This record gives sequence, C-alpha cells and structure tokens, in this order.
Amino acid sequence: MAENMKYDFTIETLGACKVHSPIELSTRHGEFRANYVKDSTFVLNKINVFDDQDKSNGLDASNLMQKAGPREMIYFNPAHVTAGICTCGGLCPGLNDVIRAVVRCLYYRYGVKKIRGFRFGFKGFFPESGYDTIDLTPSNVDDIHKLGGSFLGTSRGGGNRVSDIVDSVESLGINMLFIIGGDGTQRGSLDIANEIEKRGLKVAVVGIPKTVDNDLLFIDRSFGFETAVERATEAVTSIHMEAFSQINGIGLVKLMGRESGFIATATAIASHETNFCLIPEVPFELDGPNGFLHHLEERIKERHHAVIIVAEGAGQELFKANDETDASGNKKLADIGVYLRDKINEYFKQKGIHINLKYVDPSYQVRSSVTTANDSIYCERLGSYAVHAAMAGKTKMVVGLVNGKYVHIPIKMVTMKRNFVDPEGALWRDALDATRQPILMVNNFSAVVDKYMKDE
Repeated sequence: MAENMKYDFTIETLGACKVHSPIELSTRHGEFRANYVKDSTFVLNKINVFDDQDKSNGLDASNLMQKAGPREMIYFNPAHVTAGICTCGGLCPGLNDVIRAVVRCLYYRYGVKKIRGFRFGFKGFFPESGYDTIDLTPSNVDDIHKLGGSFLGTSRGGGNRVSDIVDSVESLGINMLFIIGGDGTQRGSLDIANEIEKRGLKVAVVGIPKTVDNDLLFIDRSFGFETAVERATEAVTSIHMEAFSQINGIGLVKLMGRESGFIATATAIASHETNFCLIPEVPFELDGPNGFLHHLEERIKERHHAVIIVAEGAGQELFKANDETDASGNKKLADIGVYLRDKINEYFKQKGIHINLKYVDPSYQVRSSVTTANDSIYCERLGSYAVHAAMAGKTKMVVGLVNGKYVHIPIKMVTMKRNFVDPEGALWRDALDATRQPILMVNNFSAVVDKYMKDE
C-alpha cells in the first residue's frame, strides 16, 4: 500500500541561484508586501494523527514538501530565457487558464518575452508533424480562459520519442519547459528531463498536473476536477427530472473515471439525487439476490424512479479481458454505460416490469467546459507557481496543492502510484450515506473481501 512506501520529496535544481529576482517582494513582515518564499520552508504531506504503528515525527525528506512561491534569488537571467509550453493528453477544463497564467507570469512578473507554444502535445516537437510553434504573449492569451479546450491543441502519444523531443528543445534554445498533462504525460516529462540532464543542458522541466479524474497521488485535487463535478451534477439533475417524470423512470449517467471514481463519487454526493454510484474501486455483480439489478428493482418498486451514476472504468470485470491500449498507453475500456443500459432493459423486460430508461454520457461536454470561478483561480495560481519554480532552476517536479498549500513535488513521487477512492474511507462512506445503496452489491461477500485483502 502507498502508505507504507518510503517517499523522498527532495527537489532537484539546475544549480545555485545567483540572480536577483525582478519581482519586488519583502524579506520580513510588516511592509505591506508579500514575502519571498525560502527553499527551507516546507509543508507536511502527512498531517493525520499517527497511529500506534507510526510514531515518526515526519520532519525529513520523506514527509516535508518544499513550499512553492517566488524566490528572492533565481537561477535564470530573465533576459536570456526562452520558455516552452505544451498541453498533452485528453482535454480538461482549465487548460487555457493555466497557459494564460504561465504566459502572463513569465511576461509581466519576470520580463520574459520569448515564449513558445508547442502545438498538439508532444507531436508539436517533431518536424515531420508540420506544426510550427506559436509565439505566446499576453495579447494572444488574455481571453483564452473564456474558452474550453486547449488554445495550443493537444494529442495523445509521442512522449516515448524522448531524444527527438530534446533535439527540438535544444535546437530552439528552450531553457525552461512547462508540460501540462496527467500521470502518463508527467512520466514522459521525467524521461525528457533525464535526457536533458544526460546531455548536460541547463533546462528546467516543470509539470503542471492535469487529470480530470483527480487520480494523481498526494495533491488535494487536480485542476478541472471541480468543474467536472459541477458539470456532471448538472447532467444528473437533468436526468433525475427525466426519471422522476416518467413511469418507473431510470436515469443512467456515465462519467469519467478510468481507474479512480472521484468524479462519480463527488457527483453522487453533490447531486443529492443519485441512488446508485458504481466506481472502479468497488466491485459489483449484476445478478443474484444481492446483485445490482435486484437492488435497482427494489428501488423502482418502492419509489418508481432511480438515478444511476457509473464511472467509465467500473465493472470492467464483467467483460472479457482486453489487452488493447490507446496512444497514451491507457488500457482500452469496454463501454460499461451501454452495457448497463442494455442489461437493465433486458432484466425488466424479462420481469414484465415497464420502465423508461434514459442514458446520457456527457463526458466530452464536461472535458471541454469552461472552468468554474474557483477552478479558474486554482489554475491561475498553479501556472504562476510553476513559473516561480522554473525561474529558480527547479526541475523534474510538478506544482500542486497539498493540505491547502502550494508545494513542489518530484515527478517520480507523484507518478509512482495512482490515487484511488478508498472503499473504507470517509469519502466513500459519505457517498453511501448520500445514495443509501448497499455497501457491496455482490453475492459472495467473503470471497470479494479476501480478494481485496490479497490485492492490498
């Protein structure tokens, strides 16, 4: 389990910081100006009360995360900086907000005028793709936060061509690279940074973690997650009204969540109208006296309508094993939404019970959505903190929010394992309270528990 792993949150740097920052802040309190942040300032990762098996004080690199923010002394001379930005992987609310924040902080706070945007993810680094870089300035990014999608475009794959990417970085004179993407993208970022180091180049590689599924380790939440829950809740509200207005109406909503069911779980709690929430972390069976379909039937008989949320990665054990992967290396999933829709219709038809089922998959509408105000604030701050880190020569790291504070986290730490909804944790407990669904919809409870304990 991740809790038993040995962490090391030491942040690598390109060298000593000998340049005075052009940002005028304060070194002491009482001057009505924000203070510089010192490298010796940390945030505790693990702040829970320790149990009897863990009495360590946690005051070392295994639990101390370096606090993010502008430094008084920086590594790069802003006049000599050429920065690069790219967005990789699937769309996520907030990509444009982050791009805008990085550009404006570089341009206005540090005076960096040479900022290149790489188009369509890692493919924008390859000459044969034919995608020229975009010169980024405040004038061409000032309004992009009002739009969904990615101003630079995005794509999956290409991160394995590390040598070609570094060739492009070197030929363009890039000396700080901001890579916006999820765990697969950030693993590619680490490979790129290692190749840069191998060649003896002084290039800071800073990641801004993007995953709408909120499945990156350590961070409180990834940008876009709050917006995704907001939009998903709107879809559930609509489908609930459809179900409530029909004779034995059933609303089925499929949401994002390949391996982690955070969006589905949070939406179930936020909507107040969800009766069943199915996520990858909690197995379920369709048939039998304690199967999902039986409990759905009981709900219909009692209340004459029901709303079901299913994460895209839930119930994959119901399908034949499939080893196919997409361009990002993600396992291709069977369509659990369509499968459930058909199984529910078939089940009630055999029972002779009339139902009216409505099925929606708002995933792409959610992914391309404009951010909520709070998410936009988060993106703005993440982008700025990424710039402060890069200017101070930090590399092989991402910025993130941990315990309410912005910190630097080594890429190798944040990508070591996915974050999952804990079936025994408070979040899932609260989701069960909200839905009032059974704890486990399986017929052989002990067998499932034994398998879970074995996997752990």
